Amino acid sequence: MARYDYLIVGSGLFGATFAYKATKAGKKCLVIDKRPQLGGNVYCKKVEGINVHTYGAHIFHTSNKEVWDFVNSLVPFNRYTNSPIANYHGELYNLPFNMNTFCQMWPDVKTPQDAEKRINEQKAEAVAALGGREPQNLEEQALCLVGKDIFQKLIKEYTEKQWGRDCKELPAFIIKRLPVRFVFDNNYFNDLYQGIPIGGYNVLIEKLLEGCDMRTDCDFFTEYMDNWREVADKLVYTGQLDEYFDFRLGRLDWRTVSFKTRIEDMPNYQGNAVINYTSHEQPYTRVIEHKHFEMFGQQVYECPKTVVSEEYSTEYKHGMEPYYPVNDARNNALAEQYKQLAAKEKDVLFGGRLAEYKYYDMAPIIERALTMEV
Repeated sequence: MARYDYLIVGSGLFGATFAYKATKAGKKCLVIDKRPQLGGNVYCKKVEGINVHTYGAHIFHTSNKEVWDFVNSLVPFNRYTNSPIANYHGELYNLPFNMNTFCQMWPDVKTPQDAEKRINEQKAEAVAALGGREPQNLEEQALCLVGKDIFQKLIKEYTEKQWGRDCKELPAFIIKRLPVRFVFDNNYFNDLYQGIPIGGYNVLIEKLLEGCDMRTDCDFFTEYMDNWREVADKLVYTGQLDEYFDFRLGRLDWRTVSFKTRIEDMPNYQGNAVINYTSHEQPYTRVIEHKHFEMFGQQVYECPKTVVSEEYSTEYKHGMEPYYPVNDARNNALAEQYKQLAAKEKDVLFGGRLAEYKYYDMAPIIERALTMEV
């Protein structure tokens, strides 16, 4: 007789939330993770008293009050508001594109009417250049959405660093829309709620996994793949979809990111949690100063040191950490074939961005896990 109701592969937000729901329903869960710590990509490492987002900046945001109330019932969230800055050859611009951005870019622009007129003029030039045809690539699409000035300074080189390809080689659908706000509002998200767990994401993961048995440094494929049914009645798999099937149909493509993290002997390095570097002058896409996620006002200066991370976007190779699915025609078709195989797997639930080959923000991941039957 199996010892567990569920063997859950991966302790990220999907696996941890499913484990929470199953445990509350009286099920017994074993959660395993190949990393030496729990939490997946939201894991934080404490450095100089600062919670460092080891696998990149994670900002929780949602308009789903049920999800917001759920996470806050486990750990209170702070008031962090995501307001990134763009640095283009030393010129600083507020993001997302709003009246602050436009006034910084065009000194003669003072009103929403001025900004709208300037952008519409540049959009019209781009549309005219197409001669009646639809945009064929990302560059043409972006020019038609926001015009040449914003594209050249805030989109083109940043996007090329992210994808490792010229904007003319990227499909138009990657940028279906670009939010343009004719108000002085630097809040990046439109959601009703946003913040960071007080004490860091590790606290949230610990609460979600209460009552579960856990193993770290545990590789599912070497330790459980062939005999998991002797351990549990059902399997929840959150790893790479193609890896589960031993890549039998071919490998799915990913983009990945890496980080260079250092301690700075000063209390405030850049004055903001996230600054995007939108030119090729810097090889990294952005710099994250972690203390600003949880320390505000004078609190910043009460901690004498700070921790910053440069983020680099690169092509994924097997053995690296997969981050973002490459949703082009080839990969979407291949992923669909794997999903058809997954649907035939008895007593196996596939969930999360790796197992579904789909990019998720954190709140939808939690919502999806909470709606699963246990």
